[in-house]
Amino acid sequence: MIYFPRTGLAQQLVAALTGQSLFGDGHNGVFLSAPRRTGKSTFLQSDLRPALEAAGVVVAYTDLWSDTGRDPATLIANAIGNALQPQLGMVARTAKKAGVDKLSLAGWLQVDTSKIGKLDGLTLVDALRALNETAGKPVALIIDEAQHALTSERGEAAMTSLKSARDQLNGPGAVNLMLVMSGSDRDKLMRLVNSNAAPFFGSQVQRMPPLGPDFIAYVASLIEAQLPSLAPVDQGALQRAFEAFGHRPQPFMSALGEVLSPLSGISGRFESALLRAAAEHERNDAVQMESDFLGLKPIEQAVLWRMLEQGSRFRAFDSEALRFYSELLAQPVNAGMTQRALESLRQRSPALVWKSARGEYAVQDSAMHRWFDERRKAGDWPPVPPQVQRGGD
Repeated sequence: MIYFPRTGLAQQLVAALTGQSLFGDGHNGVFLSAPRRTGKSTFLQSDLRPALEAAGVVVAYTDLWSDTGRDPATLIANAIGNALQPQLGMVARTAKKAGVDKLSLAGWLQVDTSKIGKLDGLTLVDALRALNETAGKPVALIIDEAQHALTSERGEAAMTSLKSARDQLNGPGAVNLMLVMSGSDRDKLMRLVNSNAAPFFGSQVQRMPPLGPDFIAYVASLIEAQLPSLAPVDQGALQRAFEAFGHRPQPFMSALGEVLSPLSGISGRFESALLRAAAEHERNDAVQMESDFLGLKPIEQAVLWRMLEQGSRFRAFDSEALRFYSELLAQPVNAGMTQRALESLRQRSPALVWKSARGEYAVQDSAMHRWFDERRKAGDWPPVPPQVQRGGD
């Protein structure tokens, strides 16, 4: 898999986070949404993190989907602890050389980074302050798939603590704590900012720009360098194929590798073969989502339909929702039946529905919203099972 650096975007975000941007609220936190597998995590780790470190910032990074079996609050605390540990080591060595028997760290004694965020350990606020003071540098905390924090009470409390840490450590003309939160689902990430009870109420969620023509030009240059006989590459065709793959570099590059392989047996221009592969990929995705939907019980279909239609406005048990389910199924549907349907949708593998600690529900994969919107615009909703032909018909 090739790596395409996005240095310009990284530098723009560094300026926003450090308060150097004339307009915007980036110094209070940057919230980025981008569909899954479009290069978001690669950008955060390979572009933004090095750019922040080059600007003299200590960076702690965690991906809340890296271990979904652990509480998100634990993953956040561990990320801070991992960044703090080497700083404590340097302070301890300095203290030892100076003949100091006990390590006193800005008023805290014997810091145990394994207990950050626990009752008998440092709070997240204190740990971030300790990291800032021991490093003598601003701190950036990057949380990938941050919406997952809302699936547990501790995770939600951790987000509130981070907001408190930001307010305590930052002041006029001083940005000591920078927060970067990303998510693969804009609607879920919005729950961190869009209500009075949200931890970061008032902040804005921005869409991360997808890889574009500069990425395609880079790929085309690689092809022309390795296979001169294919020059000039039709960059317009590559761009259309990339868009059909949902701006996702991994499946795009995989298909590109297949059509360029000497074993592919393809005659004619490779761009046409790539476009056919992209169209087939789109069809396969749509077929899979249709199959998932048709495999549900009628009440599960009704609940998922309502969820797709309402988006962030979805309320599972209000009178309008219950009336929608009842009219669709031509039978009364109550809250208990709806609850069981939601739990069934959550327990599927992979899960079709996401639930927050506050009991809010959303579609797990945002791609299903695009599939729903496209079918409805085409007048092809709801999906209908293929008719079973009877003998003699």
